[in-house]
Amino acid sequence: MSASRRILVIRPDRIGDVTLATPVIRALRKSFPDAYIGAMVRPATETVLRHNPHLDAILIDDWEREHAGFSGFRDRLRMLREHRFDTALMLLPKERHAWMTLLAGIRTRLGVGTKLYQLLTFTRGISRHKYIPLRHEADYCLDLARAVGAEEDGLGVEVFLLQEEREAAQKLLAGIGRDPARPLLSVHPESGRSSPNWDGPTYRDFVRACAEALPDLQVMVQITRSNTAMLELFEPLRSDQILLPDDGGDLRMVMGLIAEADAALASSTGPMHLAAGLGVPTASVFCPLPACHPTLWGPQGNRNEILMPPDEYCRTRCPGDPHICTMDGAIAFGDMISAIDRLISQSSSRPSRP
Repeated sequence: MSASRRILVIRPDRIGDVTLATPVIRALRKSFPDAYIGAMVRPATETVLRHNPHLDAILIDDWEREHAGFSGFRDRLRMLREHRFDTALMLLPKERHAWMTLLAGIRTRLGVGTKLYQLLTFTRGISRHKYIPLRHEADYCLDLARAVGAEEDGLGVEVFLLQEEREAAQKLLAGIGRDPARPLLSVHPESGRSSPNWDGPTYRDFVRACAEALPDLQVMVQITRSNTAMLELFEPLRSDQILLPDDGGDLRMVMGLIAEADAALASSTGPMHLAAGLGVPTASVFCPLPACHPTLWGPQGNRNEILMPPDEYCRTRCPGDPHICTMDGAIAFGDMISAIDRLISQSSSRPSRP
């Protein structure tokens, strides 16, 4: 690959998935330092890649609204032509982008798997071999970078905050009673049914139990402002120990708040991967099914503790759909509290509680 190569990475899905694409971007930059590297994502995830030093451009494809229909497709096609990319790595199969990159004149086009539209658009398919052996999603994505000659630089994810963004998060926390002398746990109870997760009442009960077991700890519960039902669950817990910050719906502020924490509790969701990208230790609940397994979706690049239901629970009480599984009673609060305490003790050099 020549030094003047112009490479486009396309990842048109969710926050966690885009975060897991950052090892690809880093590998491309390290392997081809003079290349022009762009990333195409949805509007909701552009903020994940903002200020990434390995990128020259972040491109938006809002195919559901602004760029919907033929006129929107034509607009995005024109944009790709202006950037004169010669290589496109499509980390998630999508027919729209197979045709778009072909019509934009991008010579080298790689995608995941082999679908009919990939054959019709002469897109080279990179097989995941039915996920045998099971590897991490970030590693599978790197297969596309390897196929164009890039050398991997590890699976650790990364996101980048400006100093003023960190200071804004600190100011917000100070205004609601944050005590910098106390360790801080960031809790993210929402998952949008994208993965197995405790339900709202379980998170509420856990936060209460965690605060009682670790009285020196401050707990910051981050909830989407539009999720009024979840907010109502946690509002009675608001105190000088349990903080409910209002991030204003700004993902960069969410990231800034996570960066202030000594540890984060989240299921297999975007906040878990953002925490990993910020170097914040994570404690997470996971499902042992291959499609949801931490081998495939676990945090990368940080210290982490992963808890899963015992085999007996999965054999006898599995609901059949991992996206609606709440792991009711399968993971003891005491086990999760101990995991969090270990992570925080290591982060702050405080002695671990017995």
